[in-house]
Amino acid sequence: MERYRHPVLLYSLIAFTILAWSCNFVIAKAAISYLDAWSMTSFRIILSGALMLPIYFWTPHRAKIHSKDVWTFVILGFFGVVMNRGLFIVGLNYTTAGHSALIVAVGPVIILLLARMMKLEVITLPKVLGMALSFIGVIILVGGDELHLHTGGWVGDLITIGGTTGFAIFTVMAKKVAQHYDTISLNTFCNLAGAIIVLPLGIRQAARLDWSSVGWQGWTGLAYTAVISSVIAYLIYFWALKHVAASRLAACTYAETPIAAFLSIMLLGEKPTAALIFGAVLILAGVYLAEFWRGIEEVPPDTAGA
Repeated sequence: MERYRHPVLLYSLIAFTILAWSCNFVIAKAAISYLDAWSMTSFRIILSGALMLPIYFWTPHRAKIHSKDVWTFVILGFFGVVMNRGLFIVGLNYTTAGHSALIVAVGPVIILLLARMMKLEVITLPKVLGMALSFIGVIILVGGDELHLHTGGWVGDLITIGGTTGFAIFTVMAKKVAQHYDTISLNTFCNLAGAIIVLPLGIRQAARLDWSSVGWQGWTGLAYTAVISSVIAYLIYFWALKHVAASRLAACTYAETPIAAFLSIMLLGEKPTAALIFGAVLILAGVYLAEFWRGIEEVPPDTAGA
């Protein structure tokens, strides 16, 4: 692993990335009050795919896509971009930012479960206990608050779980091509595939949208989720992976969930209910227990941002 000569800059950029992903929950939640969720998610995916193209062509020694991998990238684009990022925005339309941040935190545990099902990793007792704690925490989070159930927030929780599961499938499947492509090429092909898939939806939403009603709040939120969260933060994260062990970097990303929950309470006025607090304790404890004892593989480099 290459050693970076300026650790202050390195960890400052890592901190920026974690904060950017944490703020994404709050900014996206606020933005969908001005720009509907379906327009925002389709525009976000299309815009991030378009932004990756010039970055790809400006990158020296970039990898070219092999014809045999085209359909693999279509599948990866569907699960990792359309399903993950799309259901994240749609789920936020129904649930709170705090709930969303906690559900996304379960991603590594779902990845661990899928890896075991595909016989890629051995399951130990601490990992089983960690997964059990996390999933019990999710059940409490989704169904433990009567007000959350009556307002339909559970629907958003389930949608967000679907998006997190999509990303877990993407992470496991990406191992098939990750060895043959550099990170920028891999991200470009996945983002471009996702953009092509949602293009019909984007055109439909653009034709129906009342553009004058969106306002600067909606456009700013869209720009943030597409440019800062989906492109810049990911590029910094992948760059940091060259200088910091993936396990250490992944440990830093665990701060994303409590930061996002804190910001949602302070900026959006979300109330920390008993179900939220109890569920959060179980989820975070379970994720820590499952990840701390993994041993065989480091946390995949993409488990953080939504």
